[in-house]
Amino acid sequence: MTLNLKSIAITFVLLAGLSSCSSECNKPEEETVDIAAEKEAVTSVMKSYKDAIQGLTTEGTLELFTKEATVFESGGSEGTYEEYVSHHLGPELDYFNSFEFSDYKVSVEVDMPYAFVTESYIYTIEIKPESDSEDEPRVIKQKGVATSTLKKIDDQWKITKTHSSARSANSSH
Repeated sequence: MTLNLKSIAITFVLLAGLSSCSSECNKPEEETVDIAAEKEAVTSVMKSYKDAIQGLTTEGTLELFTKEATVFESGGSEGTYEEYVSHHLGPELDYFNSFEFSDYKVSVEVDMPYAFVTESYIYTIEIKPESDSEDEPRVIKQKGVATSTLKKIDDQWKITKTHSSARSANSSH
């Protein structure tokens, strides 16, 4: 009878060990995320967008956004990024001689698979003269801030939502 109890005890210990191993040993290894590299990749996406705007073009910017990405600007909804480009940003850029960012700062927080970005800047726009009678282009200088949400999809960061607002660069607030 003692042999049976020993056998049962040994079997129990082995089964307990195997069952604990099966839940722990068969776990897929968690992927290590290099947060610094992810922040750099997100910053690169935002820089590509900023550089395009400074170049007075939207060329190459559609791939920076998801198809469903939404754009909000100065208190209004502009729809999807594609709609924003076609009815607002694209035509607007044609009226500019230049669009320059200065005092640009970017802050990125990564919480996989999302990233949250805050940008602050001053932008200066030189608008083409409206007619031949105007000698000088009009210049607009604004303080701006933008927040964007990005998602990593198929190993690429894409903007899913962006909101920007601006006020006079001379404002003390």
